[in-house]
Amino acid sequence: MTDAPRRTALDATHRALGATMTDFAGWDMPLRYSSEREEHVAVRTRAGLFDLSHMGEITVTGPQAGALLDHALVGNIGALKVGRARYTMICAPDGGILDDLIVYRLAEREFMVVANASNAQVVLDALAARQAGFDAAVRDDRDAYALIAVQGPESPGILKKLCAPVADLDGLKYYAGLPGTVAGVEALIARTGYTGEDGFELFVRPADAVTVWEALTEAGRDVGLVPCGLSCRDTLRLEAGMPLYGHELTTALTPFDAGLGRVVKFEKEGDFVGRTALAAAAERAEQAPPRKLVGLVAEGRRVPRAGYPVVAADGTVIGEVTSGAPSPTLGKPIAIAYVDAEHAAPGTAGVRVDIRGSHEPYEVVALPFYKRQK
Repeated sequence: MTDAPRRTALDATHRALGATMTDFAGWDMPLRYSSEREEHVAVRTRAGLFDLSHMGEITVTGPQAGALLDHALVGNIGALKVGRARYTMICAPDGGILDDLIVYRLAEREFMVVANASNAQVVLDALAARQAGFDAAVRDDRDAYALIAVQGPESPGILKKLCAPVADLDGLKYYAGLPGTVAGVEALIARTGYTGEDGFELFVRPADAVTVWEALTEAGRDVGLVPCGLSCRDTLRLEAGMPLYGHELTTALTPFDAGLGRVVKFEKEGDFVGRTALAAAAERAEQAPPRKLVGLVAEGRRVPRAGYPVVAADGTVIGEVTSGAPSPTLGKPIAIAYVDAEHAAPGTAGVRVDIRGSHEPYEVVALPFYKRQK
């Protein structure tokens, strides 16, 4: 016997909209409402509405909350200003990535750590284990929030119709968050996202989720906002070159292996978990560059999938696909892959993906595949 998937506060709304549901990280989540392509294009050109309530919120409070997070995570979290957010990671003592995170500083002594759904318990347990000796408390707030995202070029205009005060929304920077009111209910309004587009994520009480979802739906009706599922979210983040835990990021990789060594802040005060191993990984990367994360664009129509080998012209395996899908924006199959450094330069000739025994030609390109015009 297995436990039934958890349902978000918007579950009945998704079903009323005819969503195709799927079990994702122990949650029953909408995969799509219409088609992945239609939802993807809506986010790129208009706006899309997402339920992200499966994400894991963990609150850290107390006089030494910042110091605890500096010790537990690889980033310089204590230096964050109130109202700002930071992308960071939590690593094992051997440097392997346990999860990638967004941390918001809500007040001088209060932070919110947002973990991926599949790793939320791992992150919570690690923070609790690393709490000893710090005057700080770690609290599981996964049941305290529903998370709704509106993403796409029309998203600022849609949210302005419902948000007070409007002046603060106008000045909200990327990777920042502020308390406000949306559709008459309290919310933490964050300007982050995972689609490559401008957009906002709204942390609200579960009891208020339907009110906010319905208000956003109505406010966006005249500009073509549509509900969007996890399937198009994956193709959007893939085009934007954003890593997905379990694909581009794993416990077998350090941030330096993943090309994200910039998130490790050795200059911060004090020791942090994984520091010694990560310093060694940084040195190894300097001396002998590990496989690099690159983009691959198909010359044909066959779609690569995670785990497919990347090969050179002579058939030698030079890497592995971590994510792949048809790209609605490019009109071609694309993939993200780790490849040997000598084959990682954009335009490298002879690179192919082994798709069930057939070596399909691919062009090596720099990530991201898509970057919005600001």
